[in-house]
Amino acid sequence: MAGLDRKTPIPTEIKLHQKSREMEISFDDGSNFRLSFEFLRVYSPSAEVRGHGPGQETLQTGKRNVEIKALEPVGNYAVLPFFSDGHDTGIYSWDLLYSLGKNREELWAEYLARLDAAGANRDVDSTTLPPKTGGGCGKH
Repeated sequence: MAGLDRKTPIPTEIKLHQKSREMEISFDDGSNFRLSFEFLRVYSPSAEVRGHGPGQETLQTGKRNVEIKALEPVGNYAVLPFFSDGHDTGIYSWDLLYSLGKNREELWAEYLARLDAAGANRDVDSTTLPPKTGGGCGKH
């Protein structure tokens, strides 16, 4: 099971910093990471974000101001954050959190490049906009 590998560092402390919207996580190997709530949200391990296979990922947009409202332990191997946009299906195992921390800069650059390529941004959530409809009077 994810997060239970003997080689995976185990968190010694997890803090949510609401003002800066960051999770600070310290591991027993001495590593310490500060991961923005937005970063955690766009890299959620949920099927809603990652899909059920390669190429099925859904680009997360408009998550700049997302918050983590609560954080619940899942066994002794993971946590489940409850995000302010209603997302609450991604279980973050210790190995995933460690990997996100170690690879944060590269992953963030990749995310920004995908946003740019899609013509999307961090402020407008295009995944929840109502579908465009044709017609209209053309006066507005």
